Amino acid sequence: MNKKSSVSYLYIAAVLVVVGLIMFAVTKEKAPSVYDEFAQCIKDNGAVMYGAWWCPHCNNQKELFGNSVSYIDYVECSEPGSRKTNQTCKDAKVEGYPTWKFKDGTSVSGEQSLEYLGEKTGCELPTIK
Repeated sequence: MNKKSSVSYLYIAAVLVVVGLIMFAVTKEKAPSVYDEFAQCIKDNGAVMYGAWWCPHCNNQKELFGNSVSYIDYVECSEPGSRKTNQTCKDAKVEGYPTWKFKDGTSVSGEQSLEYLGEKTGCELPTIK
């Protein structure tokens, strides 16, 4: 085997390893997060988060939940590429982002702690060890 073909085999092997890693990352099942049940409980108890894609406080609020944010009832108030408030959020009288609306009819604006959201919805925040 000459030097050129050895190098070719190495390149092919490297490409196959990279493709394999990408396929693994794309197809692997999402591991449950410690906040999954908590976030589902918040949703089940009627809390809704209103926010905007461009809002840094909304992004901070979402980051508190990590991957569990997918369980939160979230309403996007701006169209992609726009900072205008959509009609859904106007009708809900959302004036700032993020805004949380609760089943009891109350609402609060700004970033909220997970502890507060748990107290407000009656959901138990998991203990992280």
